[in-house]
Amino acid sequence: MLNILIVMLYAAVAAIAGGAIGMWFGLPISQGMTLSVLFAVIGAQIHLGLLRGRDRKRTTRDIKMLKRAGLSFQKSLEETSGKISEITQIVETRTNENNRKIVSELQMLESLMREFAHRISNKAKEIPAQPQRAALPTPQHAPFNALGDSKMLEMIRTSLEQNRVDLYLQPTMSLPQRKLRYYEALSRLRAEDGTVIMPAQYMRIAAPAGLMSVVDNLLLFRCVQVVRRLTQKNKEIAIFCNIAGDTLADAEFFPQFLEYMHHNRDLAGQIVFEFSQSAIAKAGQVGEANLSYLAQLGSALSLDHVETLALDFAKLKRLGFRHIKIKASTLVNGMGDAKAMVTAEDFKGLLARHGLNLIAERVEDEKTVVQLLDYGVDFAQGYLFGEPRAVRDDVLRDAAPEKKSGPAAVIPLKRAS
Repeated sequence: MLNILIVMLYAAVAAIAGGAIGMWFGLPISQGMTLSVLFAVIGAQIHLGLLRGRDRKRTTRDIKMLKRAGLSFQKSLEETSGKISEITQIVETRTNENNRKIVSELQMLESLMREFAHRISNKAKEIPAQPQRAALPTPQHAPFNALGDSKMLEMIRTSLEQNRVDLYLQPTMSLPQRKLRYYEALSRLRAEDGTVIMPAQYMRIAAPAGLMSVVDNLLLFRCVQVVRRLTQKNKEIAIFCNIAGDTLADAEFFPQFLEYMHHNRDLAGQIVFEFSQSAIAKAGQVGEANLSYLAQLGSALSLDHVETLALDFAKLKRLGFRHIKIKASTLVNGMGDAKAMVTAEDFKGLLARHGLNLIAERVEDEKTVVQLLDYGVDFAQGYLFGEPRAVRDDVLRDAAPEKKSGPAAVIPLKRAS
């Protein structure tokens, strides 16, 4: 539009100029018009030439700017590529360092566990076998029940010394979503021929001999291994790991364990240390100080094997407890027998005021779940949601994460032999 106006302006100027020249020199009108057209064409060509020159300069300038931008982009791309390579190298280096650190940590912890197991199992040699007890009625227990207590004790001691303690995991689900939230770690012993020794079989012999703390501490070692796997897959799922009262009071092992946790605080969010009510009652000042130190390191604590609900909840919170496990049957119809200060409907609110999560355990049917929902229970555990499953034994030292994992899948590990 602008160019048309300019051409019209040139035409008007040329017509006036041509007419004036024609009158000045006395030329005919046709010659004056010819001069006017000639002037208009010449003026338009001059103007268009100027415009093309300006456009060429602008185009040249734009091309130079694009070249500079291209060079800048190429330089940035090269710098970015170099940084990516550098970051990749750093990540690989740190990953290798972390893997070496993990192996070193696990070797150190396993060494502590073996030393602790050897020390206590040697003491067990001096303990006379308990009188022979009646055999358990379950048929699959018959091979072990046929053994005398002294032979059973020797089998347990050998299993501990050779680190044949296997880890089983049982899921804990959130309510009402029924989403996997935690695992509880349970232990099983293996005889030399691979036969599983169930807790009901070994506890009656191991407890009087003072070996249960060895079992629990080897279980703790297994929990650390599982957590190292979990942190590569899901940092939101934690493992509940039982610690015996004897271990809590052990003046040699527990300080070493606290030092280990101090240098590995990244484990704090993935391991919940669980203690029985009787162990806490017998903890004393040293045990309570150990509990408080664990809490200061960021570890959550859980109370289980609760027989009475006449508890000092404020003290539990002060010591670092964040969870309490109650049998579902107690919540449903046993609050009075457990000496609870409130009804089941109000129990969740009482715990919440002290920062405690309520976990109902031994849940086996849907009817119980409906009642637990009426009580506002946070989490539930039991055969209804999944029975304890053995940790698979093929990838303990395999750093690659699993490709498939269901909501209640067990993290595969390599079994120590």
